[in-house]
Amino acid sequence: MSDSSQRLGSAASAFRSRNFRFYQSARLVGILGAEAQTIAVAWQVYQITHRAIDLGYTGLALFLPGIFFALFAGHVADRYDRRNIIRICYILQAVCTAALLWVALSGTRNVLYIYGILFLIGTGRAFSGPASSALVPQLVPRDDFFNAVTWGATFFQIANVAGPALGGILFTLPLSGSLAFLRGAPLVYCFTIAGLTAFVILISMVKPQGAPARRENVSLKTVLAGLHYLWYKKLLLGSISLDLFAVLLGGAVSLMPIFAQEILHAGPAGLGMLRAAPSVGALTVSLLLTVKPIRHDAGKKMLTCVGIYGVATILFGLSKSLWLSLAALAIVGASDMVSVVVRSSLLQMATPPEMRGRVSAVNWLFLGASNEFGEFESGLTAQWLGAVRAVVVGGILSVTVTALWSILFKPLRDVDQLSSETLLSANEMQTAAEPVE
Repeated sequence: MSDSSQRLGSAASAFRSRNFRFYQSARLVGILGAEAQTIAVAWQVYQITHRAIDLGYTGLALFLPGIFFALFAGHVADRYDRRNIIRICYILQAVCTAALLWVALSGTRNVLYIYGILFLIGTGRAFSGPASSALVPQLVPRDDFFNAVTWGATFFQIANVAGPALGGILFTLPLSGSLAFLRGAPLVYCFTIAGLTAFVILISMVKPQGAPARRENVSLKTVLAGLHYLWYKKLLLGSISLDLFAVLLGGAVSLMPIFAQEILHAGPAGLGMLRAAPSVGALTVSLLLTVKPIRHDAGKKMLTCVGIYGVATILFGLSKSLWLSLAALAIVGASDMVSVVVRSSLLQMATPPEMRGRVSAVNWLFLGASNEFGEFESGLTAQWLGAVRAVVVGGILSVTVTALWSILFKPLRDVDQLSSETLLSANEMQTAAEPVE
């Protein structure tokens, strides 16, 4: 076998697992539908209200269930069949998308209906997120886990590139005749329902390996175990909280309809391009990482890339050109991808199997805070300062947080190799070095 063939085989080692192939296929179609739906929801809400704060409320509606349910969802992920949890949650999301379709077809202009449905979708995500994260180590051999994480991120970005673009195209498709009633948001919601249905079928074909979950009784101690574990594992706490604050402050996703319509004058199609641009950059980097994985100085590379994320966010906020904005957002996605891969590897490889659901739940809560609540924060800040100032200030604060975290979380900065033995050992050494309370 030639060297190039060996490299190609190594780059795709996770796909030797049948379970991984079905799981990633399911994620691809499910995320395609969900990302297309975000375009329809954002444009529909903005057409109704024309207020930045109302775009922020869409993120808040998706985020609030995480506050209420994420920690309990982690306990559920460690106690019950993770595949069944995921399946039930996606069926719920499909039903909710059907409700969004009904709202769009009825012509109602009451956005409270949309927020209520988004809350239920967020509830499904709050339970499926920890279960999905904790399921991945059961799909591939340990040696293939980093490759699985990288390809998982790659598939996610492929869907993030294609999903918003498809959403923009479907939203503006000039339907006529008997199909005219589906023009706009309804057609996008039909596409999302199809994607979620395909997800449920494909995930049913996955047969996870490994020991069954332990049936611990529900108690405050077991529900809060993930938080307790992270508090004493500064390596994990640093990586998760860095993403929380950097993306929370620097995120500009919820404001893209404003930039697309009022600053760049690009319309719904331009909005789809803007939403897809970060994923183009992220996809490029994720494909590169499958061939040239991070082998050394993972912590330093992660911190550097989060700093680049903040600088590129500032550039996007100042841009008046569609192409410059797309380039800045591509850099945002590329730099964030390095952080995503390193953080995901840290989360699963430095956590014992029996704790993965609850630790993933805390990560999911923080991730929701940085994304969905970040959308609310961006909308609120834009209402006060204007969209451009809100994005620029957020980017500056994101860079500031990165600099502080490099000082406050030295174990994160010092991470070298991403292997389960190295990371678990670093976690234990760091915990042993903590003063006894």
